[in-house]
Amino acid sequence: MDTKKLVADMKARFEHNSAKHYLKEKYSSKLCTVEQGGYWKADINTISFLNSIKSKNVVILDLYDVPVSVEVKKLKEKLSDVYNTVMTEWHDEYKELENKR
Repeated sequence: MDTKKLVADMKARFEHNSAKHYLKEKYSSKLCTVEQGGYWKADINTISFLNSIKSKNVVILDLYDVPVSVEVKKLKEKLSDVYNTVMTEWHDEYKELENKR
């Protein structure tokens, strides 16, 4: 393999990894939402925690470490909707990136 080919391959990998990092940053910020007086990240941990709560209301810390009393079902539905929407968009854009490779 010649040097030009190696350099071209390294540049392509670097650009691909940079694009993946950009997508992660872009969509990670879209996972955050405001609901019931708190600022939440729609992630698997938060949604799973809400799924495990048996009571109708609970006090939990938001992203700013502020204790917020929330209605569990309503917050879980909102975070699940945000999560599914954002992750679908992220997946679609990631597939496009992989196809360009």
